[in-house]
Amino acid sequence: MPLLSPYQIVLSDDERAALVALTRPTVQARQVLRARIVLAAADGVSNAAIAAGVGVHVDTARKWRSRFADRGLAGLGDLERPGRPRRFTPVQQAQVTAIACELPATRGVPLSRWSSLELAMEAIAAGVVIDISASTVRRWLVADALKPWQYRSWIAPRAPDFAVKAEVVLDLYGRVFDGKPLGDGDYVLCADEKTSIQARCRCHPSLPPGRARMMRVEHEYDRGGALAYLAAWDVHRGKVLGRCEPTTGIAPFGRLVEQVMSIEPYASAQRVFWVVDNGSSHRGQAATDRLTQTWPTVRLIHTPVHASWLNQCEIYFSVVQRKVVTPNDFYDLTDVENRLMAFQDLYNLAARPFKWKYTKDDLNDLLARIAAHEQTALITPT
Repeated sequence: MPLLSPYQIVLSDDERAALVALTRPTVQARQVLRARIVLAAADGVSNAAIAAGVGVHVDTARKWRSRFADRGLAGLGDLERPGRPRRFTPVQQAQVTAIACELPATRGVPLSRWSSLELAMEAIAAGVVIDISASTVRRWLVADALKPWQYRSWIAPRAPDFAVKAEVVLDLYGRVFDGKPLGDGDYVLCADEKTSIQARCRCHPSLPPGRARMMRVEHEYDRGGALAYLAAWDVHRGKVLGRCEPTTGIAPFGRLVEQVMSIEPYASAQRVFWVVDNGSSHRGQAATDRLTQTWPTVRLIHTPVHASWLNQCEIYFSVVQRKVVTPNDFYDLTDVENRLMAFQDLYNLAARPFKWKYTKDDLNDLLARIAAHEQTALITPT
């Protein structure tokens, strides 16, 4: 007669229902096995018979019977494993992370940015740790969302009238000028120049993409000169008008204005606002007077210095750069001009106004953050 186990299993209705649920095919196999062992034990089956029935060693059946008897359903889970002892203390991890948050030059290291390997070497040199791998450093940095090998450039507004000029532009995008809504005869254009578009004739014809192969472009090329692409983007109608010129300047920009202002609806408009940056082609009051004298309905609006990102024409130029200019493979300047003009016509077929979401509230938040940052930078630690 087989010996009775000292761990007799008596199940409540809820426990039995929970164990039956664990035997479903969608549950992890190890949980199914443990639940079957306990259910058989509750039915009075011996450990040896349970082991033979489910195909495990008798010690396995004995283990899960005793676990359930001691802890119930919670006993069927895996116990925490201690693992390898920690090699580094939380203080050491914090110290290495602090080094990653410093510029290498401040520590006398001739680098512009840290890598995981260089951070590990610096931590060893600084005596923070005796030895550490680059993979351990990277794992710590990932946990803190730190990527010291990356960077992004930025520029702070310096012009004293930055907010005033930027608000005028943002108001125009919202169909407002001088606190009054724009009328049906008012139009807003953003104009800019894309300079030095080169004609690079590749020494070998570009190869189209194929199966498991991307488009291939010859690295070497012959220079065929460069031209400028001048464009005016209608903010609220979502249309672009442009032309190619040998170079930029007052005269080429004047020809763009003439091209636009000579056609409808701008020729008969009450006011046409031209949003431009501070390039030499249209800088200052002299440019305003020059255009107003020739075109009385023109209102020249300058973006603040270092704020050409407020000019929506830059968005269109980014599309041109990605879809037309790159990769640069043109036979000559005529080929460049024909491609640009053809793309302009194609773009206008489906063009819509950009969904501009940057408002005066966003501008004020930006300026407030910059002011707070500058105040913090002025505080000298004691």
